[in-house]
Amino acid sequence: MPRDIPIGNGNLLITFDARFQIRDFYFPHPGRENQSSGKPFRFGVWAGGQFSWVSSDDWTREMRYQEETLVTNVILRSARLGLELIVNDAVDFHENVFLRRVDIFNTTDRQSEVRLFFHHDFHISESAIGDTAYYDPMTSALVHYKRNRYFLAGCHTDGKGSFDQWATGAKEFHEAEGTWRDAEDGSLGGNPIAQGSVDSTIGIGVDVSPGSRKTVTYWIAAGKSHQEVKTINDTVRAKSVEAMLDRTAEYWRAWVNKEGMNFADLQPKVIASYKRSLLTIRTNVDNNGAILAANDSDVETYNGDTYSYVWPRDGALTAYSLDISGFSELTRRFYFFMKELMDPGGYFLHKYTPDGTLGSTWLPWVSDGTVQLPIQEDETALILVGLWKHYNEHRDVEYIADFYRRVIKSGADFLVTYRNPETGLPLPSWDLWEERRGIHTFTVATVWAGLQAAARFADLFGEREMADKYSTAAEEIKRAMVRHLYLPNLGRYVRTAYIKGGPNRAPGSPLELEYDTKIDASLVGIWYFGVFDPNDERVQSTMKAVRDRLWVKTDVGGLARYENDTYHQVSQDVDTVPGNPWFVCTLWLAQYEILLAKSREELKPALELVHWVVDHALPSGVLAEQVNPFKDDPLSVSPLTWSHSELLSTIMAYLQRVRELNLCPECGSYVFDFMRRDTGVIPARLDEFKR
Repeated sequence: MPRDIPIGNGNLLITFDARFQIRDFYFPHPGRENQSSGKPFRFGVWAGGQFSWVSSDDWTREMRYQEETLVTNVILRSARLGLELIVNDAVDFHENVFLRRVDIFNTTDRQSEVRLFFHHDFHISESAIGDTAYYDPMTSALVHYKRNRYFLAGCHTDGKGSFDQWATGAKEFHEAEGTWRDAEDGSLGGNPIAQGSVDSTIGIGVDVSPGSRKTVTYWIAAGKSHQEVKTINDTVRAKSVEAMLDRTAEYWRAWVNKEGMNFADLQPKVIASYKRSLLTIRTNVDNNGAILAANDSDVETYNGDTYSYVWPRDGALTAYSLDISGFSELTRRFYFFMKELMDPGGYFLHKYTPDGTLGSTWLPWVSDGTVQLPIQEDETALILVGLWKHYNEHRDVEYIADFYRRVIKSGADFLVTYRNPETGLPLPSWDLWEERRGIHTFTVATVWAGLQAAARFADLFGEREMADKYSTAAEEIKRAMVRHLYLPNLGRYVRTAYIKGGPNRAPGSPLELEYDTKIDASLVGIWYFGVFDPNDERVQSTMKAVRDRLWVKTDVGGLARYENDTYHQVSQDVDTVPGNPWFVCTLWLAQYEILLAKSREELKPALELVHWVVDHALPSGVLAEQVNPFKDDPLSVSPLTWSHSELLSTIMAYLQRVRELNLCPECGSYVFDFMRRDTGVIPARLDEFKR
């Protein structure tokens, strides 16, 4: 089930599913640890002698945010109970506390006693073993703890300083389902403490007159000691939930609008999606710099693992989109985070946890008795490219100098040497989709761009010999791409080449390459990273094949990853549905259309693709990884950071192109590309977008 609404502050991240249940409760890092292990925190209502969980079919749900904020605006209606609830949730921008305000509207013509029940299914440190839940009379709160993780839940309404019912009890043990069952008769048992595998529920009652409103507030403080959560609890009571929600809303409005962008002719829905993407990305960025791919724990049921990791590739591409959007304070933290993770050999491994430890992997160190590096080489290359883009945007020499030897030279030296001397191409590594090991056109393009970035850095720091070394290697790779990865008989580039015989090839035997000729959206790498001009005939023929073969031919539309993509596959009719439509891939196509446009009229196809993305977002504005090619509902994780970052990059590319066409209509040959500002044409600085 997708996560329709994430809220967070870089330490505490909470996500809601489509039925408005808290499902993920990450602390002290987004993506680690999930203190709920994906189990639902239920929200229930008793009125007029009837009980209902708001996740049930009794309720309709409109799940959105307050405009330009990370404060939710959720409307819940139940005809059976005669109630409308307006719920505002947020994680305070400063304190590690989840805040909720519930406005209860009585839509009947009779007085109604309404009781709200808030259930907590903590699995502290991602395990239910050894937890304790107890009622704390000193704070009038319900506390869950284990070791150095504490969570305190409180409640308030006019005339009542706290909840008036509570229960703690066993769950997932023998026949025990949990205290949420105790709530369903509208009354809780009052058990004051439980240990082991436990949950808790608190309840508070209010009388609501016909056609009138009452407000209940609720909060969960997160900390590493009882004193810490007690202090937060005191702050909430002193300031009020309402005041903290308001200040958090104002903070995020100021944050997302800090650059004062001129959005040219973009429609309001596109501008709103741009801002929502910035805010959504921020929920997946740890305050220590880690950029998480996604934090939707439901994917565990499909993959046996989550997306709650830092992939250097996803992080670098997201950092690039943030840099050009004016949020360099986040990218600076990201690169500092990554600096400590580079292997002494000059490469990054598969993925990392948000606390900087090595993540799980399925990439082997050995195959057929031969040792191999378990890497995706594009991840190393893209960190170098991203660093150059960061420097090129902000010119912070002292900052970048810290990376020169430890990351840039080390990484570039690896890229130079990790090549086949016969082909000049990089040695095999895993592709960006993490499914096959070979020599991938996308990866090769990133290596070219990484070496070009390193050459520029070497030149910047006065090391001309090193600059020549990296530039020469890059040019050799570019020539090898044309020689070995472009097939004249197909009239296009191929996604992957393999050395026939692989590591078991007979010594002295002539080199032969075998090819995987499936159409793959990642072939965009040939222009996306600036290796070849987008108007090059070989690029155009490749992109025509991508567009023609991978467009989903249903009413939904969108661009698939590659032919017969089986990941979350919905249809095996590959002629109609080559794969599920991906937001990232569709936005790549939009960026290509932007590159080709020589007039405002020629930008329309790109805008149509951007509108497709915006129109297929969830009502909250959140973008998943994929959508169902028939029903249009989200598939795989939601939100996916990469989807949102590509939307930022696409919109910024569009605005850049509009500016160029407006300023200099006769120079339509200039294009925005990943290495922009190195073309010698008009510099594209961020401040030129500002009002």
